[in-house]
Amino acid sequence: MPQRAPRNRTLSLSASESAAYAARCAVFDEKAGIKDGFLNNIVHGDIFAVSPCLPDNFVDLLIADPPYNLNKNYAKSRFRKMSEADYAAFTEKWLIGLKPALKKSASLYVCCDWPGSLILGSVLNRHFKVRNRITWQREKGRGAVKNWKNGLEDIWFATVSDDYVFNLESVKIRRRVIAPYRAQGRPKDWTESPAGNFRDTRPSNFWDDLSVPYWSMSENTEHPAQKPEKLMARIILASSKAGDVVFDPFAGSGASLVAARKLGRQYAGVERELLYCALAQKRLELATADPGIQGYADGVFWERNTSVWQRRYSPKTDEH
Repeated sequence: MPQRAPRNRTLSLSASESAAYAARCAVFDEKAGIKDGFLNNIVHGDIFAVSPCLPDNFVDLLIADPPYNLNKNYAKSRFRKMSEADYAAFTEKWLIGLKPALKKSASLYVCCDWPGSLILGSVLNRHFKVRNRITWQREKGRGAVKNWKNGLEDIWFATVSDDYVFNLESVKIRRRVIAPYRAQGRPKDWTESPAGNFRDTRPSNFWDDLSVPYWSMSENTEHPAQKPEKLMARIILASSKAGDVVFDPFAGSGASLVAARKLGRQYAGVERELLYCALAQKRLELATADPGIQGYADGVFWERNTSVWQRRYSPKTDEH
């Protein structure tokens, strides 16, 4: 592997390491189905082939980050942009294939960019109860020449029924108080500390406290569209309970599975690229020794650029 800068903490694997970690995955065979246990593991395979072999009613929380409708390389495969109608059909196909696996009380979160959001929301609404559209600030990326820079992505939140989990108290955001208000000389709805003044606030459907994984973050991998563990943690804590099953049909390098493991949930995922399966297995192994999630501590999510959080989590970690 090429030598990297001292602060570059991107996770990568040698050929021998990749083969060893990939061997831990559950293997899918089109004739025999899933050969080994898939719970708390990753199935190496294509979700369209795997979904008919999944058991019914086992998923409490579905987190899906499907390929966006763009021309993009993913390890050894390439996703080609489709027409809007074809992308809608692609989305509907994998969603319908997974419906039997979802419990009646299950929640779904599906990631997309803004063009895909126009398609995805409509497809989801035909089959599930759409609850909200979350928009999160993706501060990483290049500026456009003849358009506004795309600095946002969407996540659609839906449920199978009206019986679903939502743990508001588990997803409070700790923000710095700029103009603290006092009642009878005491802080009102905020906490005074030597490190500063903070308030735990209810989260909205706009998330501006996330950092896309980059080269100096230990969770960063070679996956070109990796989501932050902090994002996955917020979804998991909001819409599942300890011991619930989190399922990811497009697991990539395993951000959702790693966050689920760190937060005491069961997990299962499907990923077609063997390299990403291996990276996810390595990250799951590392999660045992380091259960921390950057930006989350003391039962709250800290706003971005909070120096208190940086000191608490690791002197080597910087969150921008």
